[in-house]
Amino acid sequence: MQPPVQPVYSRILLKLSGEALQGTQGYGVDAEVLRAIAGEIGELVELGVEVAIVIGGGNIFRGMSAAASGMDRASADYMGMLATVMNSLALQDALEQRGVYTRVLSAIEMKEVAEPYIRRRATRHLEKGRVVIFAAGTGNPYFTTDTAAALRAMEVAAEVLLKATKVDGVYDRDPALHDNAVRFSRLTYLDVLAKGLNVMDATAISLCKENDLPIVVFDMLTRNNIRRVVCGEPIGTLVGPEDCERPQAPRGRS
Repeated sequence: MQPPVQPVYSRILLKLSGEALQGTQGYGVDAEVLRAIAGEIGELVELGVEVAIVIGGGNIFRGMSAAASGMDRASADYMGMLATVMNSLALQDALEQRGVYTRVLSAIEMKEVAEPYIRRRATRHLEKGRVVIFAAGTGNPYFTTDTAAALRAMEVAAEVLLKATKVDGVYDRDPALHDNAVRFSRLTYLDVLAKGLNVMDATAISLCKENDLPIVVFDMLTRNNIRRVVCGEPIGTLVGPEDCERPQAPRGRS
């Protein structure tokens, strides 16, 4: 019997899109999808991984789309931040129903539903084995949840930023539209910026580059992929500095 693979990261930040929570509904939160995600996160906690999460709000409200339709951009972005709080509370509930201690920390103060974001408090929660969900982005308009994820990952000293998407990595063109699209197994930050690849926005990539924070982009729709990435399996696309390599996966005793 092959011994179980152990995690290669001890502290991660997982970036989930709001659209990932809606499943096939097209809007809102799909309870089955929510339970499945909570189950996979719970498995990471059982492995001893410290998990921080940032969730988008696109399944409820997209600030950029509203701004494009004529709404004031700042107002639209604040509405998008509130949507991320709703998603964060939904995921917290799903995790706690599974028995995983979870805290939601919001960049916009709302004491009745979430703790205010304080970096040292967030770090302490992680050290105690609690899942920490960062809500309301950075608390500022004009910044995406990708940028919030990069910022929070560095603030809590996460070892990697895991971006869970609907595709199995980064391609040179949209694989849904081009059958000959090529998937990259590894990219540098400069590759992403120079080629305009759809990984994260330029601000988030630049923040990661300045602090040598590796990013792994992977498909979260495949069962157990979150655990596979955390245990070092070469799935998805690794984005990092020139010499960045995936950590070697140690194997525990059977």
